This record gives sequence, structure tokens and C-alpha cells, in this order.
Amino acid sequence: MQQKFNTIGLVIRQDMQSHLDTVRLVTKALGKHANLLVHSLDADFSIAPIQTVAMTKLVEQCDLVITLGGDGTLLTAARALVDKKIPLLGINLGRLGFLADVPVSDFEQHLGAVIAGKYTVESRFFIEGEIEGPNRASSKNIAINDIILHSHGPMSMIEYEVYSDGILIHKQRADGVIVTTPTGSTAYALSGGGPIMHPSLETLAIVPICPHTLSNRPIVLPANQEIEIRLSEVGSIAQINYDGQSTAVIDAQDRVRIKRYPQPINLLHPENYDYFQILRAKLYWSTNY
Repeated sequence: MQQKFNTIGLVIRQDMQSHLDTVRLVTKALGKHANLLVHSLDADFSIAPIQTVAMTKLVEQCDLVITLGGDGTLLTAARALVDKKIPLLGINLGRLGFLADVPVSDFEQHLGAVIAGKYTVESRFFIEGEIEGPNRASSKNIAINDIILHSHGPMSMIEYEVYSDGILIHKQRADGVIVTTPTGSTAYALSGGGPIMHPSLETLAIVPICPHTLSNRPIVLPANQEIEIRLSEVGSIAQINYDGQSTAVIDAQDRVRIKRYPQPINLLHPENYDYFQILRAKLYWSTNY
């Protein structure tokens, strides 16, 4: 039996002043089906009579969260929902919409079906990055797409080593390296030449960014292995990025350990959801030339 939803949280992307009619339409439709809480990623957003709440309040009181925006908005909401066991559904107002796959043009039809219990559930796992070093306190952060190590300065490369469960994979020079989940395999890693991994796979991919060695290729590993990245050159620094939203700076004495996070998140899709149809549409596959 599918879950019924009594309180729905709506997370609205930034820069929505040009979409006020859409916001009103979506909030009105949601309010017909359940109690509604609204959070805007834009602190200055205002649209009467809608009252917004803090993200912390929204995730504490909702049993379903819906995002109105693009994949970036959904990533922000997903990170806020870590360990909450609250499902997530995305209405797409962005460009690609690999994750936020409900088109705003016919969201009411899909919403009605979801509220009636007609939907599919897809589990997506997070990865956790931990930074340790002799001159810093240990810090952790999570990502659902990717964790990226890249040069801290413009027009420069870094030299780094990558280990899997303590075994050296390679040492190389590049602009950086991406550790991606299957969810993130259609994001930055795809532009870097990485493989598309089906969301059901329990895998991680290590994708170099513009490597100096042309023979270097992405590597796919089991998700239960711990990946460690170290800077090789004394005095070098680099930046760590989590889903393009949180950053930290490391030096050659630090270690970055990346592993699967134990608690996944459930994404909801319409009943007719087809992953390969999403790929065909977004990547322009099977088009007539």
C-alpha cells in the first residue's frame, strides 16, 4: 500500500519573481490535497498571501516534499532531508530536469495521481566526504550527485593520488577529479567523459577532469568501497565541492575519504516513469538527422 500524504512541503527555487503565477497555481493545487508548508531558497521572496517557513520546520512537519525549480533545487532539498525518510518529488522549471522530472505544464495531473497513491519509488544513495588532517578538525559533508576535488587557483593543475580501500589506483595530474554516484553520472561527470550509470546500480565512478595523461579513463567501483584522495605535492592546495553547493579547502597534509552514506532518499516519479525516455529526451538521443 502506497503512503498517503497529510502535510506537503514545497521548496521553491531562487529567482522566482518572474514565475509568480506558476507559484500561485502550484500552491493552490497542493493546498487542495493536504496541509501545505512553503520554503523559498530566496530569502527575499514574497508573494501574498503565501507565508514561507524555515527549511528546518518544513522537514520536521512534512511527510512529502515537492520542489519547484530545477535539479539544483531538488539537490538542495535532498541534502536537507538526509536521515528524515521523507520522499521527494520534483516539478521541473529548470533546463534539464533529470531529477525534477514532472513538467510544470501538466503537474496537476501527475500531482493528483501521486496523492492518490499512484507513483513509483526510486531509492537514491548519498555519499559522505570526510576531511582529516593534522592541522584541522575533522569535517564531514554529504552529496547526492558528486564530490569534486579541483585546483584552488585559476589555470592550474593539481597532482593527486586516489586509493580504493587503501589500495593505490593511480597518481596523476589533472584539473581535478569527480567522485560521482549514479544520480550524479548525468551531471558534471557526464561532461567530463564519465559513464552513465543506471540509478539502481550500487556503484561509484572516479572521473578525472582534463587529465594530463590522455590514456586515463574513468573507473567504476562498487559503492561499498572507501575512496581516499590525497594531494601529492607539498604546499599545494585544492578545493572540495559537494553537489556544487558546499565547499572546503584542503592541503597536502589532508586526506579526503569518500564512502556511501547509509541512509538513502526516496524519489517519487509518475507511474509511467521511464529512465531511458528521460535520457532520450534530455540528451537528444534517437532524433532524426
